[in-house]
Amino acid sequence: MTQQKGADYWTKRISDQEMPALCSTVRDLEKLAKDDVSSLALLGRSVMHDNALTSRILRVANSAIYNKGINQVSTVSRAAVVLGFDTIRNICITAKLLTSLLENKHLSEGVYTRLLKLMAQSFQAAMLARMMMSDRGESLREEVFIASLLYRIGESAFWSMGGEIPDQLHRKLSVIDDKAEQNALIRAELGASFVQLTQGIARSWGLGEVLQKSLAQPDERMPEIHCIYLADKLSELLSLPQVDPVELQKRLTQAAEMLDISVDDMTQRVIQCNQVTHKLAIEYGAKAIVSYLPEPSRVADGIVSPVIEAVTRQVDQGYQLAKLRQLTQYAVVKTDFNQIMQTTLEGILSGVGVDRCGVLLLSPSRKLLQPRVMMGDDAEMLKQAFVIALDDHASVFSQCIEQKRSFWVNAPSSKDCTVQMDDVLVEKLSKFGFLIAPLAIGHKVLGLFYADRHSTRRYFEQQDNDSFTHFCQLANVCFAVSMS
Repeated sequence: MTQQKGADYWTKRISDQEMPALCSTVRDLEKLAKDDVSSLALLGRSVMHDNALTSRILRVANSAIYNKGINQVSTVSRAAVVLGFDTIRNICITAKLLTSLLENKHLSEGVYTRLLKLMAQSFQAAMLARMMMSDRGESLREEVFIASLLYRIGESAFWSMGGEIPDQLHRKLSVIDDKAEQNALIRAELGASFVQLTQGIARSWGLGEVLQKSLAQPDERMPEIHCIYLADKLSELLSLPQVDPVELQKRLTQAAEMLDISVDDMTQRVIQCNQVTHKLAIEYGAKAIVSYLPEPSRVADGIVSPVIEAVTRQVDQGYQLAKLRQLTQYAVVKTDFNQIMQTTLEGILSGVGVDRCGVLLLSPSRKLLQPRVMMGDDAEMLKQAFVIALDDHASVFSQCIEQKRSFWVNAPSSKDCTVQMDDVLVEKLSKFGFLIAPLAIGHKVLGLFYADRHSTRRYFEQQDNDSFTHFCQLANVCFAVSMS
């Protein structure tokens, strides 16, 4: 456990050591707001030396979302004249923030994924808040936008540091689902909460009064403060894999009442705002967060996943046999490792008839399982988010590796459940159960095969487990031949 260093320590470290360029830029831009005479010229000079930043600012300023006219702007100063100083200043801060946080090349995969999710959530919250203040003046609307974007800057900045401390905290948080327990762990490890760290950065960097007040008094009924709070809560809800429809309805109703519109109208505005958010993230050059932005096309029903008709892959004995024959040939003739893996997963996906399957490999420390290849529904999203910590030797994943045998994990509520394990983890992966088996070369386990039927909400039967295990065992024979 790290020593109790507190918010002041982390604020100073982030400002002086980890993110001095962002800190300096934000401070300069915030000071410009107080200088009406020379602010436009200074604004242009403050970003002139950074060609990549200037390019992103102009791309956003010329996008259909901001520039409603015909003429394109070619300088930051000109953009400020056309769009307004507050708008262009906040575009500068947003572009610099996204660049600084998302282009850190020294983060572990788990921490980087966590940061992407957090930045996507913050960006969506900022767009929601801006939409909810659309009938207010430009200055207040833009201040609410930037306050919402920076509402979790302490947490984002901490994860962007990288290194041993964020890695350790990420692993510990990954196996805790209770929000209160997570917050307690953060305070114990850092000597401060992420909110306190954000407050420290807001004061140190001279960020606006609206942000500082929204952090200190989140229950304040002033429209702009209440708007920031609701936008953050809505974005957090929409980012969840399975949103709570009751809680979502509650927040939509609160937002609708604040704007004096119907809940249906509010729902449509949220959906439209999300569509705009996707486009604007691309204009900012932040494609990395796009796949983590919510897709609330069915938000009224409490569903946030993309509207894709789930394909039910039935058991296909003929296809199974064809793929097993291929693998048998690989066991005779040395074949590339990746080709064996591909053929095995194709057989499991379309032969055994699962919704998604993949291979998770052990990290060098053998303390994490990380996705190598995923196939089926939500494959790319699953590949980016699917990281399992092996802290608990009693977990089914640790047992699978240590005992070198397959496991069939049914839903905890099922009377046919063959393995007892943490209900929360089962729910997180698939509450309809899943299959896992070791991927091994000789006596050494390198990772696991995984399969579930989460999208179509189906359970496995004994025959499915037998077929899955057969594919995995034959694949391991092929791997041994491949590496001999």
